[in-house]
Amino acid sequence: MEQTLYLVLLLIALCSVSECVQRQYHFINVLKTWTEAQRYCRENYTDLATTNNMNDMNELKKSVKNGRVWIGLQRTNVNKWQWSSGDPALDLNWGSGYADGRDCGMMSNVVFYNSPFRSTLQFICKNMSTGLVLVNQTMKWRDAQRYCRRNHIDLVSVMNQNENQQIEKFINDRNLSASWVWIGLFRDSWQWSDQSNSSFRYWRSGQPNNNGGNEKCAVIEPQDLGEWHDFTCNNPYPFVCHEDKLILIKEKRTWSEALKYCRQNHVDLVSVHSDEMQRRVMNVVKAASTAQVWLGLHNYCIMHIWLWLSGEKMCYQNWAPGHGTTPENCRLEKRKGAVQSRGDQRWVSLPETHELNFICKND
Repeated sequence: MEQTLYLVLLLIALCSVSECVQRQYHFINVLKTWTEAQRYCRENYTDLATTNNMNDMNELKKSVKNGRVWIGLQRTNVNKWQWSSGDPALDLNWGSGYADGRDCGMMSNVVFYNSPFRSTLQFICKNMSTGLVLVNQTMKWRDAQRYCRRNHIDLVSVMNQNENQQIEKFINDRNLSASWVWIGLFRDSWQWSDQSNSSFRYWRSGQPNNNGGNEKCAVIEPQDLGEWHDFTCNNPYPFVCHEDKLILIKEKRTWSEALKYCRQNHVDLVSVHSDEMQRRVMNVVKAASTAQVWLGLHNYCIMHIWLWLSGEKMCYQNWAPGHGTTPENCRLEKRKGAVQSRGDQRWVSLPETHELNFICKND
């Protein structure tokens, strides 16, 4: 009894969320064009550098020595809507008056509208401790984004109807004088070399400007606090590669076989302790050949709780409806946790004998 109580207290103490960078960055001090740099990174690491957030960006800046440096962002011919926070832009609640050529999002009366980046509006930031923050200053969209990132987390994302109504109530409670506010919605044609869906951008004010009509590749400028500029891809610069710490194994194995493989060839099956890590996992599992992918999540039947292989109890959760929230029948079969590779990519409880792809971690 005392041992059980001690284990419960230990698990509660371990229930902490940590933000960790899931890429290792490598500065290559050799002059190459963007395409040559991309080929070098793919042959020796994972790809040219991708960033998902300011944590990544700060790590990348630490690796850069000096001068202008290529990263893995390139202009394409396809414009798509995205959230500044990196969340996927699905089921957007557009109002009437949508027009091409207006590439940033604003909100009024529970619906979205698009506007040119050069317009100036008040805006809403998201803060880790206080939630939503209304900024009663008018700025251009990119300046508002920069303000939110430096003082809070980011411009607010609106992921569903419930959040939409919460933000509208937040605005109404503050008797906002203006009828429009910036939210974190924007559209651009830039794509990461590794095909990541990360919508994180860190452009210098006035960038990208496509000066001369042929600036299709992104560099970071250390003298501009690591902010980005667009340049002609044929210019020779040093560059930064990244090495992923999450590896999708496209072999079909039981959970125990997957665990053994990861521990023999990498470090372990992956644990998911935060929304940021879940987004990393979502990027990886898109290439899976099975409908679900094993995680390092197992059911501790005696206490009716789920644990990560890292030893931590689940503080962050992303279960699909009907999964993970009720006690499992341990007498019938042992259950393990997997993530869906399609749809909304939530977690599911499955018999450990199912044969699935799986994700190993390298850190």
